[in-house]
Amino acid sequence: MRDSSSVDLLLLRHGIAAERFCGRDHPDRPLTDRGMRRTLEVVRQLRMLDVQADTLISSPYRRCMQTAELAVQAGLAKSICLDSALEPGGDPWPLVSRVSGCFLLVGHEPDLSTLAATLIGAPASSLRLRKAGYCHLSWHADLSDPRGQAELQALLRPRLLLPRSV
Repeated sequence: MRDSSSVDLLLLRHGIAAERFCGRDHPDRPLTDRGMRRTLEVVRQLRMLDVQADTLISSPYRRCMQTAELAVQAGLAKSICLDSALEPGGDPWPLVSRVSGCFLLVGHEPDLSTLAATLIGAPASSLRLRKAGYCHLSWHADLSDPRGQAELQALLRPRLLLPRSV
């Protein structure tokens, strides 16, 4: 059970996506079949660990929306809000500044790990979220700026949550 005086920020990187075309990213790149299976298993395992968010905000990119849909299907949140701040290279700080309770952000690398590192006061390159990787941060709700004040509660590779066959 969460402490009502704390903020919990959950970060989930999108699952394995289709290859880039000619080395370029595209907002419509979907999760692969393997990415769908692995991501679904990860979010199911997270739910079995009692992970549940009050709010889920996702990048509007297709692979993130699919990841967010799987998270809702597994019971990690009730619904999805889309926000361009979570697009690659976006600025998530407006979202973080209004976080209360327990929020789940679904997005991209290196943006999510840079956000997590900044929140715990670590160098930007010190954390890395794998595809379908999960991070849980918390801080006291009365902090006006959590940068450098958050505590890292969990940083999980999908492999730790997956059965060998997925």
